[in-house]
Amino acid sequence: MKYPAAPRTHLIETLHGVAVADPFRRLEDADDPETQAWVIAENRLCRSVLESPARAQHAARLRELHRVSRMSVPAVRGDRIFFTQTDGTRGQAVLRVADGSASGPTQSSTAASSVLVDPNLLDTDGTTAITVFEPDDSGDRVAYGLSRNGSDVQELRVHDVPSGRTLDDRLNWIKFASIAWSGDGFFYTRYPEPGTVPDGDEQYFCQVWYHRMGDLQSRDRRVYQRPDAPEVVFDVKVTSDARYLVIGSFQGASDHAEVHVMDLGDPAVLTAPRPLVTGFSSGWHFIDGRDGCLYFRTDDKAPFGRIVRFDLSDTGRERRAHDEREPQTIVAESNDTLVDAVVADGRLLVSSLRQASGRLTTWTLDGADERAIALPEIGTINGLAAQWTGARSFVTFTSFVRPPAIMICGSDALEPTQHDVLPFDSTEFVTEQMWYPSKDGTEISMFLVRGRERRSPSPVLLTGYGGFNVSLTPAFDPSDILWLEHGGTIAVANLRGGGEYGDAWHKAGMRARKQNVFDDFIGAAEWLERTGRATRGSIAIEGGSNGGLLVGACLVQRPDLFGAVICRVPVADMLRYHLFTVGRFWIPEYGCADDAADFPVLLSYSPYHNIVDGTAYPPTLVMTADTDDRVAPGMAKKFAARLQEATAATGGPILLRVETRAGHGAGKSITKQVEEQADLHIFLSHYLTRTSVNEHTRR
Repeated sequence: MKYPAAPRTHLIETLHGVAVADPFRRLEDADDPETQAWVIAENRLCRSVLESPARAQHAARLRELHRVSRMSVPAVRGDRIFFTQTDGTRGQAVLRVADGSASGPTQSSTAASSVLVDPNLLDTDGTTAITVFEPDDSGDRVAYGLSRNGSDVQELRVHDVPSGRTLDDRLNWIKFASIAWSGDGFFYTRYPEPGTVPDGDEQYFCQVWYHRMGDLQSRDRRVYQRPDAPEVVFDVKVTSDARYLVIGSFQGASDHAEVHVMDLGDPAVLTAPRPLVTGFSSGWHFIDGRDGCLYFRTDDKAPFGRIVRFDLSDTGRERRAHDEREPQTIVAESNDTLVDAVVADGRLLVSSLRQASGRLTTWTLDGADERAIALPEIGTINGLAAQWTGARSFVTFTSFVRPPAIMICGSDALEPTQHDVLPFDSTEFVTEQMWYPSKDGTEISMFLVRGRERRSPSPVLLTGYGGFNVSLTPAFDPSDILWLEHGGTIAVANLRGGGEYGDAWHKAGMRARKQNVFDDFIGAAEWLERTGRATRGSIAIEGGSNGGLLVGACLVQRPDLFGAVICRVPVADMLRYHLFTVGRFWIPEYGCADDAADFPVLLSYSPYHNIVDGTAYPPTLVMTADTDDRVAPGMAKKFAARLQEATAATGGPILLRVETRAGHGAGKSITKQVEEQADLHIFLSHYLTRTSVNEHTRR
């Protein structure tokens, strides 16, 4: 295949005494006319290869599969339940409200909800999305964030529920918004106004501000900042009795945190948050608080997590420094990985993982009387919603064949809030969990989803993530259903670096131990072949973001093992990732090439730098987006260009797909999702060897 000529130089830098070539650095500059022309040519090549009548059939079926209800985690305020929902008929999810005051599930159906905010009315092509929402305590007002073109940048607005109108308040310079209502306004996190910090630093120096309703943003008051720690990101919450503001300070994308508390009942200390936890040595996440008792989930001294309580109610000690206090363990560490918790009607409602699948329990506030609530199947609890004094609690539950839906927590089981007809028969598919050994003998779990009547071996789409303490658990994706309908198997590996098996599992796949993640993924493919579930050439690997780094590294380490590769928005240049967008947030996870100790580790697996000329790399589709402000798209472009240059005539093809008016992935319209997934499926059906998935359907 003849590839477009990319702008190339002979740039070689010496880093820590090592000569490092970077021939395609010009592709980092999206405004370079030669880069722009090259991207246009690459997209044209991609379209010429992928467009076909079969692709149109894939797209048509994907549009049908997307026409299912998918709900977010709700928020419960008073008698109202707030949530976002998409049904696949519109580009973006809408913000809805339902009455949650009824006593029975059939009387509080979310199907009877009404639309509060429809972002599809804000532009013509469905690229404006609701990215966050937070109602006030009464449920009369809800703050929400809007993102355009997939950007992480958000604009905060406020909707008045009784009147049904959007208020005049508009807040800017928001990313990764956290919102907590208090009094006649709310606390929120934001970043510096451009021009007030050096160029590039607008991505850093997160701050906590307070906005009073009706005021211009210029009158907002800054409450807390850390000018000494530009990579710290804040999370804000107010206790259910409105007494304390709790500020979690996180090291970039890490869970390691400090905690500060502001007494909202004492104006004398309103601008002086006091430390409760210091040191950034463990993960800390605030649950809720009342009457001076603050509940947290933490992995401090408990890699699988525990729930603790700080008691601030002792008047004699309240004036002493909070960091002198030792928390009391309420729910002790177990072999289950703690994920989330809320206080529901005076009890703790706790979500955890048991062998990478969801588990739900309730406890009294002193940690006694544990009760289990049954889940419908092997699946995932996306989140919990409840009020301290409310009689009802909700979860959003999903599985590989069940779209995410809000359910009511009964005394011993979950009850659906609405019943939907699906455009496929979920009983045709089965989910299994298997275990296989990695290179060093560590046992790794993996979910396999297949047709009930499937014959082995079959084409396998293997996916993973392995980083940032993120757990890869059962989740619904319409694209997976299409793969299953065509006779394929979905494999999801729970690699080290993730959070499925606690903090120690995460640490075993970060920084100097990152190679463990790649060994785990390679081991999954080898096990699939060894057990006869797949044959050489019939395994495709797929991943995005940190998962794009995963498949990129495995591609260059074991090009012989995979039949095809889908590499989405990858972190592909490990020596320069920290120089773009919010890359410095990831240094706690990866390390940094500026550090002489980290440099050789990063160079050893950086996908871009480990491509070898004359290698028969498998067919690879690299995907990125022109407005991705999370992972710089220049890394994907450089990776694709270098692969095209190096791949032997017997390898490839290497295709680059650059989406327009889209970002890292969140907020992507249904139309853009369908087009991207159709390209993925037709690429795999073209190039995954042994047999096409369509031939399995005809058997």
